[in-house]
Amino acid sequence: MIDIQIIRDDPDFVKDSMEKVGADPELVDRARELDRRWREVLSEAEDLKATRNRESKKIGQMEDGDERQALIERMREIGDKIDRLDEEADELREELDGVMLRLPNIPHEDAPVGESEEQNVVRRHWGDKPDFDFEPQPHWDLGEELGILDFERGRKISGSRFYVMQREGSLLQRALINWMLDVHVTEHDYTEVYPPFVVRSHCLVGTGNLPKFSENLYRDEDAGLWLIPTAEVPLTNLHRDEILEADELPLHYTAYTACFRREKMHAGQDVRGIKRGHQFDKVELMKYALPEESDQELKSLMDDAEEICRRLGLPYRIKEMCTGDLSFVACRKFDIELWAAGCEEWLEVSSCSNFRDFQARRANIRYRPEPGADPELLHTINGSGLALPRLVIAIMENYQREDGAIVIPEPLRDYMRGTEVIEPS
Repeated sequence: MIDIQIIRDDPDFVKDSMEKVGADPELVDRARELDRRWREVLSEAEDLKATRNRESKKIGQMEDGDERQALIERMREIGDKIDRLDEEADELREELDGVMLRLPNIPHEDAPVGESEEQNVVRRHWGDKPDFDFEPQPHWDLGEELGILDFERGRKISGSRFYVMQREGSLLQRALINWMLDVHVTEHDYTEVYPPFVVRSHCLVGTGNLPKFSENLYRDEDAGLWLIPTAEVPLTNLHRDEILEADELPLHYTAYTACFRREKMHAGQDVRGIKRGHQFDKVELMKYALPEESDQELKSLMDDAEEICRRLGLPYRIKEMCTGDLSFVACRKFDIELWAAGCEEWLEVSSCSNFRDFQARRANIRYRPEPGADPELLHTINGSGLALPRLVIAIMENYQREDGAIVIPEPLRDYMRGTEVIEPS
């Protein structure tokens, strides 16, 4: 949630920012009007409460019964009006909060301005695409021929956009998760967390998933719980409604979770393979930072995620999102995309974002700059480190051999019980 004070002080700036991210600038005018009316009603109610307190003290001191009764009646009328104003203020506040929750984050001053993904900017590349002397296969053919991916049984169990990984395929998935967690914990100084995979509604409001993206989420209506779309949700809410001390920051967390999203596929889009599904695994990176350090913490988080790609020898590129392609919550966002030789496309395996105080305001996460000082909102930073199954796709397609075998990258072999090659049986 953006700061209402910015709307009060500089509504034109906020409206311009909303236009840059493709949001309706009229929401800013609506928020400003509701805020004005709310403050007026609140002020009137407070004035009447002060009058009631002041005048009520006189009642016990009055000797004339008629005058005392008249004042009692007047205080009763004032009390009724206060009740009406309080109710009106609550309604205005609720409506204002609803509008504020619909406003996306203000883009970072360094974010490239653009209307859509076509204006995203490729910032750099690492590594060379593999050069095969044969026609590389896509992972869906490789996986079925090796017996490590079973699409038919996935559909039989759960329906479309589900699949079964088995044998060395499931082992590769688990090896990647364990290795990435070990790297981030032992070398990058993250604290590992194993959070719940279901959360309460307010947690999704805190991260910006609700109310805007409710149709993309799975939920248990009876229990009031939601399946998480990413570990970002529970990790962000670890310190919900808390006040941290400045010397505790930054805090770095990593977590493995399954993720659940109601992906809405268009006809002919990503209909084959495991690139896009309703359930997938991910290792997440999450940071709580001092405001003045959040840009640097984003760069550091990106490097931690990129190092996973580099160690696996996978060519990747960094793409910065323009304002029109930013997520609802991010003020600045970079995607890490791996090259997949069989699909012949770049696959996003991490979106690294600085949210500044947008999530912290929604989740009420603050820090105390120094002992005795008033609490202030901190900044949150997030990214995947990395997401599967696209990482599995890149390994399968870039490390394939002509006979359909897949060479296991060296860092994973100890986690694969010594397996160096997944070979056709």
